[in-house]
Amino acid sequence: MNISIIIPAYNEEKYIGECLAHVLKYKTPAVSEVIVVNNASTDETSAVARRYPGIKVVDEPRKGLTRARQRGLQEATGDLLAYIDADTRMPQFWLPILEREFQSDRELVCLSGPYDYYDLPAARRFLARMFWKIVAIPSYYMIGYLIAGGNFAAKKESLLKIGGFDRQIEFHGEDTNLAVRLQRVGKVKFMSRFFIWTSGRRLLAEGLVTTTYQYVMNVIWELFLHRPYSQQYRDFR
Repeated sequence: MNISIIIPAYNEEKYIGECLAHVLKYKTPAVSEVIVVNNASTDETSAVARRYPGIKVVDEPRKGLTRARQRGLQEATGDLLAYIDADTRMPQFWLPILEREFQSDRELVCLSGPYDYYDLPAARRFLARMFWKIVAIPSYYMIGYLIAGGNFAAKKESLLKIGGFDRQIEFHGEDTNLAVRLQRVGKVKFMSRFFIWTSGRRLLAEGLVTTTYQYVMNVIWELFLHRPYSQQYRDFR
């Protein structure tokens, strides 16, 4: 097993350092490369990432999350591509779970899991956890597939088979779109214990109710109308 870790990053100079520190601390021998896709940043994201040993930084000048993910797909040499966000902090158990799941199930083409939030106040963190337990995970069991865009790994051959990422989608709904297409070529699995730590900055700035509404509506629209509900999104930097 040969794993490429891919981290899209737009103006993430405040977060990318901790993200890479956790990746380097917990990476296993199966990880052959760590790629930061500098997605049209206007801050010091690229410079900060280059300070860390062995990190490959590539530029994607056209801003957009799916364009950055696609650039990572094009650059990666691994047969398994692990995508995490630039404000995440990988737990020690994350890569061992990933490796074990793909080694034990040949039908598996994608593995994903929820987020937990390292910077939310206790009450909001509890409510965010309840969203995953009460809404997201039951939805996965009903539908049969689910991907959280900042916490998943997929076989490169499967991503290429479906034509990669839909670059017409700017932000909202891109993970559901990917899940819908990947489940046509294999098993897409969502595990509650395969979580990753991430920042709750969007929840704090946008509000838990608004963020949850946006997420649910975009999932529904992608599943049934095959397009995102939200056409625009706000950056929280």
